[in-house]
Amino acid sequence: MPKKWVVNASPLIVFGRINHLFLLQHLAEEIVVPAGVAKEIARGPEDDPARQWLQSQGQSLVRKVQVVPPVIIAWNLGLGESEVLSWAYQNPGYEAVLDDRAARNCALALNLPVRGTISLILLAKKDGHLKEMTPILLQLEQAGFRIGPNIISAAKKLAKED
Repeated sequence: MPKKWVVNASPLIVFGRINHLFLLQHLAEEIVVPAGVAKEIARGPEDDPARQWLQSQGQSLVRKVQVVPPVIIAWNLGLGESEVLSWAYQNPGYEAVLDDRAARNCALALNLPVRGTISLILLAKKDGHLKEMTPILLQLEQAGFRIGPNIISAAKKLAKED
């Protein structure tokens, strides 16, 4: 089954900060960035790599979400998270890529496939796009991505890097 992802701001921002946005397009056959996510990123610093990417090669991936269903509005999430989940909800076959805990809980409650930044890195290693995952995890931390030691340990174990 082809990998079709609808991606929230945090994975784009952190992959941009560590110069690994290319991984998304290597890993998925189709990527959608909801317009609300692009809008959130556009409010960031001008030198933000994710913002620059969305203004250039990533621009073709931006899609407008027409309606956020009431079942998602009820979760009171941010614009980006709501649009990511709405796209996945309204377009079966897409997987929501987001890290926000409340948004992930919403996805699980709606039985939507969901993955986060760390699982993308695990997938990149599994698919041979990364030789080692541990240096990338360290770069993520240095770039401001909050990741607990338990998650790092579990990810390293899954990647057989412990």
